[in-house]
Amino acid sequence: MATFRTIDDFDVRGKRVLVRADLNLPMKDGKVADKTRLERLVPTLEELADKGARVIVLSHFGRPKGKPAPEFSLAPIAPALGAALHGRSLRFVPDCVGPEARAAAAALKNGELMLLENVRFDAAEEKNDPAFAKQLASLGELYVDDAFACAHRANASIDAIARFLPAAAGRLMEAELKALESALETPTRPLAAVIGGAKVSTKIELLGNLIDKVDILIVGGAMANNFLAAQGISIGKSLVEADMIGVARDILAKAERRRVEFLLPTDAIVAPRLEPAVPYRAVPIGQVPADEMILDIGPATADALAHRLLDAKTLVWNGPLGAFETKPFDAGTVRVARAAADLARAGKLVSVAGGGDTVAALAHAGVIDFFNYVSTAGGAFLEWLEGKELPGVAALKASAARRAETA
Repeated sequence: MATFRTIDDFDVRGKRVLVRADLNLPMKDGKVADKTRLERLVPTLEELADKGARVIVLSHFGRPKGKPAPEFSLAPIAPALGAALHGRSLRFVPDCVGPEARAAAAALKNGELMLLENVRFDAAEEKNDPAFAKQLASLGELYVDDAFACAHRANASIDAIARFLPAAAGRLMEAELKALESALETPTRPLAAVIGGAKVSTKIELLGNLIDKVDILIVGGAMANNFLAAQGISIGKSLVEADMIGVARDILAKAERRRVEFLLPTDAIVAPRLEPAVPYRAVPIGQVPADEMILDIGPATADALAHRLLDAKTLVWNGPLGAFETKPFDAGTVRVARAAADLARAGKLVSVAGGGDTVAALAHAGVIDFFNYVSTAGGAFLEWLEGKELPGVAALKASAARRAETA
């Protein structure tokens, strides 16, 4: 992975530092419902403030369609951010560019912080407009990107802004990029991947990229049904994408050519429908009744996968192995996740996971704190797995390269 600069490369004392955060948080009754992203942002903000920087926080929130909308204001998030900063003073400014924002930025003192209004209240943000980016940049002297979850978006406060200011990765961005590099770019082998979820159609590029990189590919969830059907195995009335059977067949063939170990369920938990307290049972794959559906990997599969992970040194995980939100169809995901967590805790496996459903599944299994790194990024994590260059990361690399050329 090409180099990028971090906070360590700059003397921030007395400097106005623009920090791109991800404050696109779940809200309930006007309050932050999940503070995970807030808590992960705090170390960067506190470090900058402690070093005497004048910190200006930028973020988007929701989809206001390029104009101010009260329901998408960052104002309700400011108190939660202030509380997460252990009581430090945090001023909220109801604009992100313009006279009020400029005056507030100019008035900041060393160690003080302020939060600007939603950058998406201006349509120029999502258009990656250089003129808007230049207005944002004029508020500061250094740009710090700490929003990996937004890195797949070529927006003005993520991409274009890095052309106007020296740019660095914040601590969260730095940790994320280092974790991802160790998992896919320079992994200790054997490298295994667990890919689950409902649809092959959303993960075709991901699977294609992983087959070129991994040694062991474990596929579960409803997605596995497509690969079973591609092999002529009856899957009853299980969820399947009929138009993806050919694609699944091609992916299996590619895995065979690349000598990738492609693991699918050998048994399954089946039931007539997906709902709590429904009658269910385990059956071998190939014996799924015509009037029932696969809702989880079976116990034999879960045990076999847990055992197979003993030989892996690095693991990338994206997607659950069954309908984990509804018991008892969480058992397979929980069994394999706990096996991976035990290996990671013992120092025998480097485990990196990400994606919304994945984070929820690992939290459900009680192992989220035992994986080496769990990314809260959804789209950015998925695009990284697909091998795509993320605009936010490319902007940091380009800034570092320009600096090297002029040094």
